[in-house]
Amino acid sequence: MPRISSGRFTPSDITAGLGLLAALAGTWKGHGFNLIARPDFHDKTDLYLQLNHTRETLILDPIGSVIPNRGFGQDDIPLFGLTYLQKISDAGHDGALHIEPGIWITQPDTTFPPESIPGPAQLVARMGTIPHGNSLLAEGIAEPFTGPPVLKIPGSEYSFSKFPSFNSTPFGVPPNAPGVVFNAAGSSEKLTIKAPATPFPQYDLSIPPAPTPLPPPLQAIFNLNTRTPYETVPPEPPILNTPQNQALVNDPIVFLQNDIQKLVNEGYTFKGTALNIATQRPVTFLATANIGAGGPTVPVDLPQFGGGIENIQFLVGETVTVGGNPQPEENAQTAIVYATFWIETATNENTGHSFMQLQYAQMVLLDFPIFHLLNPAQTVPPTPPAFVNLGWPHISVATLRKTFG
Repeated sequence: MPRISSGRFTPSDITAGLGLLAALAGTWKGHGFNLIARPDFHDKTDLYLQLNHTRETLILDPIGSVIPNRGFGQDDIPLFGLTYLQKISDAGHDGALHIEPGIWITQPDTTFPPESIPGPAQLVARMGTIPHGNSLLAEGIAEPFTGPPVLKIPGSEYSFSKFPSFNSTPFGVPPNAPGVVFNAAGSSEKLTIKAPATPFPQYDLSIPPAPTPLPPPLQAIFNLNTRTPYETVPPEPPILNTPQNQALVNDPIVFLQNDIQKLVNEGYTFKGTALNIATQRPVTFLATANIGAGGPTVPVDLPQFGGGIENIQFLVGETVTVGGNPQPEENAQTAIVYATFWIETATNENTGHSFMQLQYAQMVLLDFPIFHLLNPAQTVPPTPPAFVNLGWPHISVATLRKTFG
């Protein structure tokens, strides 16, 4: 490989070197769905479950020059990339939900350390900064695909995704979070949690949210059902007490599948690139829905996964001593991120109409303890409160189309 010059000049084609990432360049706009469980110290409840239909603008600009990474154990390698700015707002009220600047890069195979992927796939990574006080590096692979993305197919929950689940059910997190195991696709909080434990009612749309404290006998069971009220979520589709929308809360990726199925029904075919990234390896999942902790697992362990997450001290919280053992108590620490992005060219076989579409499903694991343990036999919360760390899925999905300007 020729030595990379210290002088960096913009080529005539600013997407040169991007390979499978080249199609990302441009402005994308569309809609999505966001589910996040967050601590609720104010109401002294275990969590607040926030549900939002979203509007999103994502702008990606090619960097337009090689990025030389200098080598000691091997010669320098050239990176190529795009900067991005993601802005997400609530679709009902246009309130700000998320803003994220970052960079996507692609890199060649390396020998020190040995890292490679057979062509035409490529090594990629995403770097992002979140205003809550988090930074992430998620590495992975880009691979071309042909066929309807996102939909369930034999052998895969979501076609061209490496991950078998984007499920919202929370789960126990061991001290310092070793051995995190995500729930299987299709799991529900109501069915996964087994007696004598009590499931969190926020995840059950058949139980209305409770905006004010409940009488003590009910509070011991429902623990102040803090969740986004139905009327604050716009009808796209509406969050109502229906099996379809309960499935959306269980697995927000249903939102993307509905969008693709509609296009398939209209005669569209697809080809494009799938980007699968994760901040660690392996990422481990339960193999069966609603089985609960201790069931058989499925690890997703691509050697290209890696990176990590940094959090400001407020999010990390403190470590306290419980029963003589150190126990971390986070405010809402981000522990793991994994995601699939589908860059799609959709073509209608009947009319010839074609457009570019970008879809993604992203899982962010937030760690924080519940305020108290629930026991239906109790009429008041335990005193003093017993803290147990849990992992809370924060899932974002969106369908965006490339636009002008």
